[in-house]
Amino acid sequence: MKNLSILGSTGSIGVNALNVVSAHPDKYRLLALSAGKNLSLLQDQITVFKPKAVAVLDESLAMDLEKALSGDNLPEIHFGPEGFKHLATIDEVDTIISAITGAAGLMPTYEGIRAGKDIALANKETMVMAGPLVLREAEKQGVSILPVDSEHSAIFQSLQGHQKEDVKRIILTASGGPFRNLSLEEMAQVTAAQALKHPNWEMGPKITIDSATMMNKGLEVIEAKWLFNLPIEQIDVLIHPQSIVHSMVEYRDGSIISQMGIPDMMIPIAYALSYPRHIKTGLPPLELEKVGPLNFEKPDLGRFKCLRLALRAASAGGSMPAVLNGANEISVAAFLNEKIGYLDIPKLIEQTMEAHKTHPIDQIDSVMDADRWARKTTLANLKTY
Repeated sequence: MKNLSILGSTGSIGVNALNVVSAHPDKYRLLALSAGKNLSLLQDQITVFKPKAVAVLDESLAMDLEKALSGDNLPEIHFGPEGFKHLATIDEVDTIISAITGAAGLMPTYEGIRAGKDIALANKETMVMAGPLVLREAEKQGVSILPVDSEHSAIFQSLQGHQKEDVKRIILTASGGPFRNLSLEEMAQVTAAQALKHPNWEMGPKITIDSATMMNKGLEVIEAKWLFNLPIEQIDVLIHPQSIVHSMVEYRDGSIISQMGIPDMMIPIAYALSYPRHIKTGLPPLELEKVGPLNFEKPDLGRFKCLRLALRAASAGGSMPAVLNGANEISVAAFLNEKIGYLDIPKLIEQTMEAHKTHPIDQIDSVMDADRWARKTTLANLKTY
């Protein structure tokens, strides 16, 4: 029986993680849940799973939640960064599902590692911003970090039973989002409503926009560099519109091993929680005879400038990935609020990156300083749009 804490229980990853827990009550016990602002869904989750503790975004929401709950055995209610940190460090918790969107997920995940908790990692920003620090602390504490992203889970599975020195490259697949065939002129007219309609996956607004711009894939490249201890030169990206092959590993003898499945996040979540076993999910099988052709193509870095910027940040290293991420979060929010156009997202990010002097990341505070600088600089640049 694993005792779980879910950071980000009301998002798409959190909801799917709870589906896995529901399917295997003999294997998993839910001790803690955290959410941002979705109190209605969190209340429902509290009723069903009866956690010992919950956390929400701020004190006002905590008070609203306390008023809304009734009955016996109510959970402790916490809020804010300290509240999320508390859920990550509860003594009885074995494993944290890190699914808070964005940079906000870094500190509670890092504190969970420091407290000796295993991590099922869906928050890619943890590795993007502070990969070497996170891995160093995980090694120090003797904890595991298992990927929940479908692409990194696929790579992780395709590496099982093979020697690292035999790996030629890993290949992250990308759907290409809804605009993979549009020209730059057509992309300039894209609205937030259009960008939020992903063809294959159901995700939160920020990640959906990142998928459309392919920033999501760029962040995944940086995450893969740290998770699998490979140089950027051994990590490639291919657009695969069908989202059936979730990623691949090519070995030096020319063989390629891939992981395939229907596009449903329950599969990588279940594997991260049950590793090294594969447990039932109740999902329909992948019927290859009905899938049709599977296509692969290289991404056009001229049209997907966010991916190009992410690769540049990965090569620069140090503080630059944290700056890239902070600038992207501000830029995506501005686009969703209709303050800038779709193609302004990479322009705004690039402005911030060009103003930054890369420096080494030697402690977690320096990561957060870089993040704050990026957000402040991007907001200042935003006023000129």
